[in-house]
Amino acid sequence: MSPYAAYPHRKPSLQGLGDFTTTVRVIPISLIAIVVGVISTFVAWVLFKLIGFFTNLAYYHRLDTSFASPAGNQLGVYAVLVPVVGSIIVGLMARYGSERIRGHGIPEAIESILMNGSRVQPRLAILKPLSAAIAIGTGGPFGAEGPIIMTGGAFGSMISQFFHFTSVERRTLLVAGACAGMSATFAAPLASVLIGVELLLFEWKPRSAVPVALASATAYVARSYFLGLGPMFPVPTHAAFIGLYGILGCVIAGLAAGGLSALLTLGVYAAEDLFRKLPIHWMWWPAIGGVFVGLGGLIFPQALGVGYDVIRELLQGNVPIKIFAGVLLVKSVIWVISLGSGTSGGVLAPLLMMGAALGGVESIFLPHLGLGFWPLIGLGAILGGTMRSPLTGIVFTLELTHDFNMLLPLLVSCFIAHLFTVLTLKRSILTEKISRHGYHLSCEYALDPLEILFVREVMRTNVVVLPYDQTLEDAYSLIHSTDNPKGQHLFPVLGPGDELAGVVTRNQLVQLYQKMTARASTIKLSEIATQKPQVAFADEPLKVVVNRMADSGFTRFPVLDPEGNGKIVGMVALNDLLRARTKNLEDERARERVLRIRMPFGAAQKSEKTTDEELIPKGSS
Repeated sequence: MSPYAAYPHRKPSLQGLGDFTTTVRVIPISLIAIVVGVISTFVAWVLFKLIGFFTNLAYYHRLDTSFASPAGNQLGVYAVLVPVVGSIIVGLMARYGSERIRGHGIPEAIESILMNGSRVQPRLAILKPLSAAIAIGTGGPFGAEGPIIMTGGAFGSMISQFFHFTSVERRTLLVAGACAGMSATFAAPLASVLIGVELLLFEWKPRSAVPVALASATAYVARSYFLGLGPMFPVPTHAAFIGLYGILGCVIAGLAAGGLSALLTLGVYAAEDLFRKLPIHWMWWPAIGGVFVGLGGLIFPQALGVGYDVIRELLQGNVPIKIFAGVLLVKSVIWVISLGSGTSGGVLAPLLMMGAALGGVESIFLPHLGLGFWPLIGLGAILGGTMRSPLTGIVFTLELTHDFNMLLPLLVSCFIAHLFTVLTLKRSILTEKISRHGYHLSCEYALDPLEILFVREVMRTNVVVLPYDQTLEDAYSLIHSTDNPKGQHLFPVLGPGDELAGVVTRNQLVQLYQKMTARASTIKLSEIATQKPQVAFADEPLKVVVNRMADSGFTRFPVLDPEGNGKIVGMVALNDLLRARTKNLEDERARERVLRIRMPFGAAQKSEKTTDEELIPKGSS
């Protein structure tokens, strides 16, 4: 019999290892994701119609589903009451329907993925878009994308719950629905996939990326029949090269966007903290936020609603300075307060507006590079800073405007804004909410060192082995001798031809010896050894071994020769695997100068010697 027959997980050589672990399961998942993409597009269309319906009903007292801006209403001072009434309705829906409709959608989607096994309650698919439509339609300064992301994700999750899927497969369909909803909303299929990768999937694998990409592409195609084609915010084409001063201006714009991102993030959660101190139920918080929204609408009507029309004006560049000031002062304040109150609405559209307004202010003193240049830069950079997703910010801006000459300026500004918030804030506007619920989410992705290190690099080769015909008494004496490594707790038992026949543990030998001392000289190890034990092979990646330890519950394995002859070549234990982590930490922390510039004269040697001596503390020998 082949030595591999007892170990069906074993691949005879490194040829068995591939670049990816994706299986054919991805095909049915992808087909379902396409269906989810169509459904999410329909959901986006319904939500837009609902927003239009409630806007027309609340501000113009007519039954119409066409998209309208609240800014043109003739209600006068009575317009202050509209957001209050809408917020009261949303508070009641959250209190007696589902508390999960509160918030802007993306953190709730992340929580469903991380903490709820990608399971979403069916009622959320109804309550979330309805509450968002009421909140936005009655003047709430939010975007539609967050609720659509959550609602699309809810439909994806619900569909997956009808099948025998794993939590990872449900997550894939949840994210597919969320990204399809965003793709349908903004006609930005690639940016939607990127936001899924950067914020929702927590991995970059074909098993999830392919279904999400197909759902996003499907939603974009379906959008052309429901909502029309992009770009959503057309702009004049800008120059392909902006020169050194233009690049320096992008650095300044990135820093400014990072600063605004930090202020907005801190402001939202400062407002939330203030609301928590109120001696009333959270159901009434949105109504208080609605008062500020109504007052802000009196001062600056364009601050109400999603504001897509205002964003278009800002990107065209021909708007008075009071519009920039109104967005930055009024829109930002009422958005911060209202979002902190826990109402329902998205963050992307308000961020786009505030970023564009910031760019409009910058255009006063930065080099003139065409109409709408700096508003467009601000629009992208604010996403890179606030959402902590610079790639999404870049691609999203390009797809919204179709001005691909802006690639390099956006690359600079988005990553500068991203760097600013990474260095100044511990958490983003998305992850802060998750942290407040008692969880932590790391947004850094890196190669696991256990995937590139092999068993042969960490195994111990100084191993005590026991022959299968040895007695219990002899084995007990051997493991207590001075020659036995103190750290060895598992002992391979070798059969004929020195092949692995089983294993015994130190505790097993001691307990049996103490129980059967009188018969210890007659009991053979072949009678008590565990047959067909869990093993590792010298040429296996450590990640495979760690997964095997997790599956089996054992933390020590004999290591076999990869040639398949059943020979023992070492032992590997959990603490040996931790050495791979130690090596990774060493690579990150240990600093060394690899190359030195050597001068041809003695002065250089003297200088180098002096430098080395300066590193030695005074008084040391």
